[in-house]
Amino acid sequence: MGRMDGRVAFVTGAARGQGRSHAVRLAQEGADIIAVLPTHVNTPLLLNQNTYRAFRPDLENPGPDDLAPVCQSFHFLPIPWVTAEDISNAVLFLASDEARYITGVALPIDAGSCLK
Repeated sequence: MGRMDGRVAFVTGAARGQGRSHAVRLAQEGADIIAVLPTHVNTPLLLNQNTYRAFRPDLENPGPDDLAPVCQSFHFLPIPWVTAEDISNAVLFLASDEARYITGVALPIDAGSCLK
C-alpha cells in the first residue's frame, strides 16, 4: 500500500474516539485524521417541527424562536446554534496546507458547550 497523502475529517458527535483511533492507525500512511465536533447546527435536522415539539412540549405550536433559548442554554457564547458555514470553514482550514501537521485531535465547534 502506498503513502496516503491526505486528510480526513469526521463531522459527528461520535467521532472523538474514532478520529483518535484512526489517526494512530493511519499516521504512518500519511493521513491526518481530525474529528470535528459541532454543536447545534441550523439545518433542517435541527430546525423542524419534531425537534420543536420535543424540546417545547409545553407549547401548542412551537417554532425556532421557542427552541433558540433551549439550544443557547448549552453554550457559553450567546448563540443558539452555529451555521453550516461555520463547520465548513473549519473543515476547509483543516484540509489546507496550514493544518498539515494537525492530526488525532477533536475540534469542537460548539460555542463553548464543551466547557460546561
